[in-house]
Amino acid sequence: MHLAADAATLHLIPARHSSPHMHPQLAHILSELAAARTRLRRLANDTPEALWNARVTPTSWSVAECVAHLNITSQSYVPKLRTAIDEARAMGGGAPAHYRRSFFGFLISATSGPMTTIGRVRLGRIKTPPNFVPSGDLPKAVVVAEFEQFQDQLEAFTREADGFPLQRAMMQSTFDPRVTYDCYSALLLLPRHQHRHLDQAERVNRARVSAAER
Repeated sequence: MHLAADAATLHLIPARHSSPHMHPQLAHILSELAAARTRLRRLANDTPEALWNARVTPTSWSVAECVAHLNITSQSYVPKLRTAIDEARAMGGGAPAHYRRSFFGFLISATSGPMTTIGRVRLGRIKTPPNFVPSGDLPKAVVVAEFEQFQDQLEAFTREADGFPLQRAMMQSTFDPRVTYDCYSALLLLPRHQHRHLDQAERVNRARVSAAER
């Protein structure tokens, strides 16, 4: 599944200027997005094209699938974030000294990050909805370019959202339409979710190296 055509529409979504002094919680989100971008670039450099789509086991994801899943996720959030940020701007009142998450916002952002490992057991596995499961061969150049495009947009949204009451702007979950949570939580969970699946992709490469050394 390629998102190139859809990713191109990102340029049609206007990003507006942020305030000169960024809220520390939003600055942290920007830092985490930048760290995810760095990890993705290193992962792409470390994974040969011939192994980009290779699975370690038939039921596991390849490096390509891990990254493509992140692109599908970002794609699903872009229009919802655009609407929520516009709503937060219209509400007025400015940003609080400390953003507080709604109940579901706390729950989802807390469980979306890297999984805790005890021995060889990883805790916090969540079944991925079918529409967020990538399919087909995924060329590295295309997948990486899509990730970079979406990351640009997420960073722009985070800067633009500075100074707004994001905790009051609610949005529907892209994974479960029955669930709603605040815009701040949505911005927070995205880089956490990225690091979760970048961990997964890096494990694929480590497992391949380990198998080759046996």
